[in-house]
Amino acid sequence: MLRVDIAGVCLTLLPQRAAFLPDSATLLVADVHVGKAASFRGLGVPVPSGTTAQTLDRLSQALQATAARRLVVLGDFLHSARSRGADTLAALAQWREDHAALPITLLRGNHDQRAGDPPASLGIEVCDGPLACGPWLLAHEPQPHETAYVLAGHVHPGVVMGGRGFDRVRLPCFHFGVRVGVLPAFGAFTGTHVLPREPGDRVFAIADDAVHEVPQRQHVDFAR
Repeated sequence: MLRVDIAGVCLTLLPQRAAFLPDSATLLVADVHVGKAASFRGLGVPVPSGTTAQTLDRLSQALQATAARRLVVLGDFLHSARSRGADTLAALAQWREDHAALPITLLRGNHDQRAGDPPASLGIEVCDGPLACGPWLLAHEPQPHETAYVLAGHVHPGVVMGGRGFDRVRLPCFHFGVRVGVLPAFGAFTGTHVLPREPGDRVFAIADDAVHEVPQRQHVDFAR
């Protein structure tokens, strides 16, 4: 875990690709994309199995590590309508039973619009963003707001770090701009998109089960 000050508020960044608000004991995740691999397999694309279990296990780890009393998902909980297979829904039901007392709020993202809301039996409150959370606004798409700092998801931020010679490595990251912060995609079967780093931005890469701030000199805007 790494505690940072973002827009004057303490935020804890977790290697599980989640953020935690200590003042409200709220865990934030974005772009969970449950059932994405199953959706691909349903289209005949040979992709790995077991990613839903990995994602839900990581979510349980983050909840346990923080003792969070609330979970807010910043959009894209289910990947698509094809994600509603029997095995995926059974895994979700079991996970929810293990965390039955946990209040969960989902801010609808673009994939949620197509996949539909999660089954009512999961007891997830669903709404359209943005959602006020202390001095911040929580949203799916990272659009700046006139009066509040925005925490969002949607773009699956990654960072390309350069070493000696032509060494390059791409890692998921937290990317905090002057007015908008973007959380990494939480799901196990998700890619990354490298964002340009503007003056004043802070970038935190996730590697080796830890979160590290990336100095400007190690940051490469685009992979080569």
